[in-house]
Amino acid sequence: MENAKKKSKLKKILILIGILITVIALGIMIFLKQTILISFPELKGEPEIGKWYEIPVEGAQSSDGSKWHGIFRKGTENKVVVYFFGGGVSITPETSEGGKKFFAENMLAQDFVAQGGIGSSAEENPFRNWSFIVLPYATGDFHAGTGTYEGKKTVYHKGYSNYAAYVEQIKKYAGEPDTLLVTGFSAGGFAASLLADDVISRFPSAENVTVCVDSSLLLYDGWHDTAVHLWKSPKEISERLTTDNLVLDSLTALHRKRGDSVKILFDCSFRDDTLMQYQSYINSGKMDQTKELGDQFQRDLREMVIGLETNIPNAGIYIWNSGEDAKTHNTQHTIISSNVFEALGNDRSVGEWIFDAVNGDVRTYGLELLDKSF
Repeated sequence: MENAKKKSKLKKILILIGILITVIALGIMIFLKQTILISFPELKGEPEIGKWYEIPVEGAQSSDGSKWHGIFRKGTENKVVVYFFGGGVSITPETSEGGKKFFAENMLAQDFVAQGGIGSSAEENPFRNWSFIVLPYATGDFHAGTGTYEGKKTVYHKGYSNYAAYVEQIKKYAGEPDTLLVTGFSAGGFAASLLADDVISRFPSAENVTVCVDSSLLLYDGWHDTAVHLWKSPKEISERLTTDNLVLDSLTALHRKRGDSVKILFDCSFRDDTLMQYQSYINSGKMDQTKELGDQFQRDLREMVIGLETNIPNAGIYIWNSGEDAKTHNTQHTIISSNVFEALGNDRSVGEWIFDAVNGDVRTYGLELLDKSF
């Protein structure tokens, strides 16, 4: 009798535990569906103002062969942001075959990113009523490839093909903007530098043009070969790459072609903990993020800023410090998709700095961080 009671009690406890686990799992799933795993509806007909949509693009591919889509939000102002996402890079056949160890292979969780930072609907965001043409990143080629790598596995470096097809498809909804901002973070910042001229040529009505590169600095002697042989980028993109600094090469070429008609901005945290890992891999074949690598990144960033100031005298530069590690002093990677409206010890946040530049007030902040020692 006593054993029967114990078994009954145990059964009730197990049932309660099962119910609790189910409720928690359901709650987690609902949370994920509303955040990281959010999926925007497919656009059918005319877009509703302020609503995010997925835009299927026929033939567009992620690196793993799965479907790729664009993201779009129609604004109330006649102004457009062309916004490139980041997510790693492939620079050699080995990194292409390494896949997700080096770059985002597909579209998982990318819709979620669009709603944050510069794409948010927050009252403090001066870009909240602009139209957004968003380029998710799943090709490992800085959105600049047209090729297919065939090795131990097949990898589709089709970033440029996806971009070009999507922008031409979505232009009819974006209209003929008078103002254009081309931007991106991390790999998307590299893309913004590589593709800015291409984007500008697709929106000839825009007389007010700004290009902002967020958190994009990697030094590699093989950029030109990678662009030509691995990504198979269009010649007008690859031929600009003549040094180990892809962003400086691209922005310098943009300035030479378009002069002061395009305002050029560059921002980066002064000891970027993610960029230094990729730089470590380029230099040594091993990803790491030590204090010594932070010191080297800080020196490289100082040289980058000198190059920008020399080649593009009117460039706006914003060097910032956020999330600094107490031991290594290494710092946060990228900002425009997250805390872009934090002042970070300056008079203006990165978001306000970009908006000021759009309105003709191009400034530089934070260069003193480059001389900070530990």
